[in-house]
Amino acid sequence: MTAVEGASVKQSDLRSRPVRQKGRRLPAPFSLRCGALLIDYVLLISIVALSTLIARLLGGGARSAGGSAETFGILIAVFAAALDLVVLPWLTGRTVGKWATGLRIELINGDDITIGGALLRHFVGYPVSFLPLGMGFLLAAFTARGRALHDLIAGTIVVREGTFAPVNPAKPHYVSPEVK
Repeated sequence: MTAVEGASVKQSDLRSRPVRQKGRRLPAPFSLRCGALLIDYVLLISIVALSTLIARLLGGGARSAGGSAETFGILIAVFAAALDLVVLPWLTGRTVGKWATGLRIELINGDDITIGGALLRHFVGYPVSFLPLGMGFLLAAFTARGRALHDLIAGTIVVREGTFAPVNPAKPHYVSPEVK
């Protein structure tokens, strides 16, 4: 029997994760985190806005068709939210906004975020971060590691992609993930 036939594949190996180098991780700047959140928000709200626009266009004489379009749009937005805020972070460590801004969500110890961690972070941590007038999000601007309240709740940190290799401690040098 060959080694290929005898090799067992773990369930965790079936998920496709980007290959990343290990090293000192740079916490994500607050401005990039805000940009990533804005991209995710615009993506989800645009689905609801488009469905509402279609519902209003159909609503002239066909009231039920307009209501159905609006309901369908809300269902698609809920599905897209689950995909963007839970499934993508679990599989890749990124939401669409974090992918666009070059950021990644991981556990504080450097491991990949789990599906439970993504659920906890986005569907428990985000509402809690919103409660005190959004101060839970603002916390990321004032903590040393750039962790917001939802990061503290889920045990996560948002980092920049790539590794940080200081050539000279006085002048840090950023190394791209493509450089080996």
